[in-house]
Amino acid sequence: MYQYFVLAAALLQVGHGQLVGTQQTETHPGMTWQSCTAKGSCTNKNGKIVIDANWRWLHKKEGYDNCYTGNEWDATACPDNKACAANCAVDGADYSGTYGITAGSNSLKLKFITKGSYSTNIGSRTYLMKDDTTYEMFKFTGNQEFTFDVDVSNLPCGFNGALYFVSMDADGGLKKYSTNKAGAKYGTGYCDAQCPRDLKFINGEGNVEGWKPSSNDANAGVGGHGSCCAEMDIWEANSVSTAVTPHSCSTIEQSRCDGDGCGGTYSADRYAGVCDPDGCDFNSYRMGVKDFYGKGKTVDTSKKFTVVTQFIGTGDAMEIKRFYVQNGKTIAQPASAVPGVEGNSITTKFCDQQKAVFGDTYTFKDKGGMANMAKALANGMVLVMSLWDDHYSNMLWLDSTYPTDKNPDTDLGTGRGECETSSGVPADVESQHADATVVYSNIKFGPLNSTFG
Repeated sequence: MYQYFVLAAALLQVGHGQLVGTQQTETHPGMTWQSCTAKGSCTNKNGKIVIDANWRWLHKKEGYDNCYTGNEWDATACPDNKACAANCAVDGADYSGTYGITAGSNSLKLKFITKGSYSTNIGSRTYLMKDDTTYEMFKFTGNQEFTFDVDVSNLPCGFNGALYFVSMDADGGLKKYSTNKAGAKYGTGYCDAQCPRDLKFINGEGNVEGWKPSSNDANAGVGGHGSCCAEMDIWEANSVSTAVTPHSCSTIEQSRCDGDGCGGTYSADRYAGVCDPDGCDFNSYRMGVKDFYGKGKTVDTSKKFTVVTQFIGTGDAMEIKRFYVQNGKTIAQPASAVPGVEGNSITTKFCDQQKAVFGDTYTFKDKGGMANMAKALANGMVLVMSLWDDHYSNMLWLDSTYPTDKNPDTDLGTGRGECETSSGVPADVESQHADATVVYSNIKFGPLNSTFG
């Protein structure tokens, strides 16, 4: 998972600081969810929402001067990684006014573009908290399911409304890294299977050394380090396509990587790191069933629906199964229609067959496959809810033909959705669909068949 944002302002700039500023009070919006023990037996949990620190105003610890402006660091405050941590502070957030984030009762709405007094914000990445200083940790120990409602009707081609789990530290790295004074309260500690290098702080230090400003994103760049950990993509979707994708890592917990050795989206060698950047995905369109998901289709994305993801068994034998519920009807994920790939769920056998038939690099297996994914889920993972556009490949890997020079009718696995290969360019998406939104609601977690039906 990788996120992009634009914040252009004289005063307010995004950043990921490790000290804490005092210019804006941090008040986390509330969001309830339910823990279930059996069907009809669910208990309300009073959670909170926090925005990732990478989106926040990063300024010199004394005063209002930015430590990061546009896509470049202030050389005085941040001559190196350690100095940056000592000199810069991250501040509180105005969730609705600056970031277009509204939470109410059991729902969370993310607006794509929000124009505030000092800023224009694009996209967001948020986490579910247990309390004001701790992320909620979801532990999947076998035979459990995670369910939520989603409205993607206002997400056309080029968007990704993503709900997923990553192996972040519950306190955002506060205890582990002494120079991190902000912690989960301010959304620190992000990691995923792309080993993202666009983070401005990792392990309590800046990421200024080796920083290269982006050539096509005026407010982002790539630093000398990345932050890796296991990732379970429950939901990556817009109104056209969706995918469920486990990503294994040989090192499950959060770890810092160096340069192109990180692998993933941000590095010259995609497969150089400790994590699997591709995953083993189930996208029904990619698996040959083109009439299942979309507006007016079996799962009608013009209306809200329920997404159920079951984790059956443990270890290498774990199975990831998907159902939908819409208009009171339970709808199973369709079976693969690709010759040589069987089933409607993600298993080791499915991944073996799919990677072979599609000719894809099988990094998922190399990094521990389903066994390491199951281990990460059992250890506990943080819930991420986000909305973003894609400055690297225009989201074509989710909703179009990718690689774009392939023929989806003959090159199996390259057709991922109905969007044109010219779609998803961030400049177009941002100018034409500023009002795009996604709504996540009614989250439930419990044993199999306890959260729906």
